[in-house]
Amino acid sequence: MLLFSALVAGSFSFGSMIANDIAPVAVNVVRFALAGVIIGTAAALGPGIRRAHFRAPWRYLVLGGVFASYFVLMFEGLKTAAPVSTSAVFTLTPVMSAVFGWLVLRQVTTPRMALALSIGAAGALWVIFRADLAALVAFDLGRGEAIYFVGCIAHALYPPLVARLNRGEPALVFTFGMMIGAIALMGLYGWESLRATDWAALPAHVWAVLAYLAVFASAATFVLLQIGSMRLPSAKVMAYTYLTPSWVTLLQVALGKETPSALVLAGVGLSAVALVLLLKDEGGADPSKPSVRAV
Repeated sequence: MLLFSALVAGSFSFGSMIANDIAPVAVNVVRFALAGVIIGTAAALGPGIRRAHFRAPWRYLVLGGVFASYFVLMFEGLKTAAPVSTSAVFTLTPVMSAVFGWLVLRQVTTPRMALALSIGAAGALWVIFRADLAALVAFDLGRGEAIYFVGCIAHALYPPLVARLNRGEPALVFTFGMMIGAIALMGLYGWESLRATDWAALPAHVWAVLAYLAVFASAATFVLLQIGSMRLPSAKVMAYTYLTPSWVTLLQVALGKETPSALVLAGVGLSAVALVLLLKDEGGADPSKPSVRAV
């Protein structure tokens, strides 16, 4: 999950570079297709792909639809929102994931975890509203951030759904099934956008970012998230997102972009405090062995 947070950060910094060059659905159909080839090949060479792995195929459509919604809305938001700001919105997912974890799996959030989630959420809001108390009180949320927040609701639902719907399928195979479902749904929804895109005229930097998104921010992170979701409570899985604004800030500096103010960086610091609190083990049942009834 630590590696997951670093790879995800690149989606914000690099994704913002191409958000206005290509339709969000088109970006994600290509990235999912390329990543699907990688994951499918790895699954076939590794655990193998068997007919039994695709029982109840509706599960892959549900998971694919949830994840596709997140990515399409992310790129829609990045058209107008800054990378650091959107990455701060992303850090609200642990709070929402804790709620979904209870609704879907009846996972209970401990008092310390609740405190950590609250601290992290406060840090995220501080960054989202640009360290401006007046904007926070007025809830002056940018359009891009608002669109992306809806996508983050879908992302927060994904980890508990994975644990709920998985029937013992290997992580690679289950991820491959999800990606097929996502491609099918996005292809149907965005067919006109795909046809309207002049693929031959796309700049080189668009293809470079698409390659990063497909290999590192898709294929790698999907598997990492799948593994984490099967071994950790939903809130802890998403806790690693608290590192994303820090990674994004470092990337923005490395790319020569505008550096956030010290006040805004204080909100990023609160996210780091939340992460430390969430990662401390607590006594009780082993979260790597959840009692989840198959559906």
